[in-house]
Amino acid sequence: MTDTTFPPRRRAGMLITLDGPGGVGKSIAARLVVDTLTAAGLPVHATTQPSRAPLGEMARHGTDTYQGMALACLCAADRHHQLAVEILPALHDGQIVVCDRYLASSLVLQGLDGLSSETVWQLNHGVYRPDLAIILNGDPHVIDARLRSRGGHSRFERAADNSDLESGLYVHAEHDLHARGWPVTTLDCTTDTPETIAARIVTLIHHVLQEKNPACL
Repeated sequence: MTDTTFPPRRRAGMLITLDGPGGVGKSIAARLVVDTLTAAGLPVHATTQPSRAPLGEMARHGTDTYQGMALACLCAADRHHQLAVEILPALHDGQIVVCDRYLASSLVLQGLDGLSSETVWQLNHGVYRPDLAIILNGDPHVIDARLRSRGGHSRFERAADNSDLESGLYVHAEHDLHARGWPVTTLDCTTDTPETIAARIVTLIHHVLQEKNPACL
């Protein structure tokens, strides 16, 4: 299967996306990656999905109100808008955009709400394909312990079986993305520290940078 959901014209910058179950350490890793790249003098733009725009905040804080297709449409609309006004302009300027959550999260969370992956792809038709899509995953029991320690941020994370379900669905999401031609890599976060995970991500980013523009390193 080939991917028909992204425009053929690629931008000068790089889009790096991080997805994974709640409690896996994704946001900490994203922050450490941004700090490391910035310290190395690279142009970095950090962002998150849902975005911090009003539409994104509605999706972020409205999981108890909106479910199923309604929430899926909110998330997809926010993604399309954020791409147009924030992410694509940053990529056009040659920045490395590090996005905390992207399409893989929609495949998983909307899947938990009973939507098919094909429906999610249709709602997200035309989204920009990342230069590197990273999925952080691990032992569901370890992830669940971390999640319960910090507390759930949404109805998904507050569910008793969330970690087990999300971890399994992210495996399916990786296969789905790979089948559609996305450059996806999964890192196991069961035992490694956030610093170690971030270092591995930075190494992957440098490899992609080297392939994209050998003269830049």
